[in-house]
Amino acid sequence: MKIVVVGRGGHSKVIVDMILSNREHDIVGFLDDKYDELGLIEDIYCGPISSAKGLVENSHDIKFVIAIGDNKIRHSIVHRLNLTYKNYITVIHKSAVISPTAKIGHGAVIMPNSVINADSRIGNHSIINTSSVIEHDSIVGDFSHVCPGATLTGTVQLGEGAYVGAGSTIIPNIKIGEWTIIGAGATVISDIPAFCTAVGTPAKVKKVNQISLRVN
Repeated sequence: MKIVVVGRGGHSKVIVDMILSNREHDIVGFLDDKYDELGLIEDIYCGPISSAKGLVENSHDIKFVIAIGDNKIRHSIVHRLNLTYKNYITVIHKSAVISPTAKIGHGAVIMPNSVINADSRIGNHSIINTSSVIEHDSIVGDFSHVCPGATLTGTVQLGEGAYVGAGSTIIPNIKIGEWTIIGAGATVISDIPAFCTAVGTPAKVKKVNQISLRVN
């Protein structure tokens, strides 16, 4: 499969390694706004993110992955490109453990040594990062990011764009609102509302976030 990687930061390095570990996949391009125009560099397409539609028109079998860790930026790029879900690939590392009853959305990235257990649902363009655990019946909303070593302990719900910091733990049956940030190492034992930042053990709301979701 021909894959174009959108983003050339640190997060994309891990995703590139994951793609290259699968012999059925070939990286044919990198898109990032550090490039002024689309061109070939050592037989690889490199260009600004706006080049995506042109690549699709020239080669209908190309798939994209948004290799950017920031939830808001991923959201903005997906809406700006306005491609169909069929244009995106879900990237899953071979060491990830995924229940056959779990459902993984389009464009999601499942990192090394992560675990997704029975009847969990992972939203479109979400990131389940290295060695994180999504226990049974949990729901991870679109554009969310569960950071390395974080644990959702069962029947946890993350709203769209939620960010769960590294090493944090969310106890069962908890709801985290959309576009809320859970700080690294936090222990969440009660529901956290949307558009805020919660930190500590037990996690408490520290501030309300002003979120602007630009789509152009």
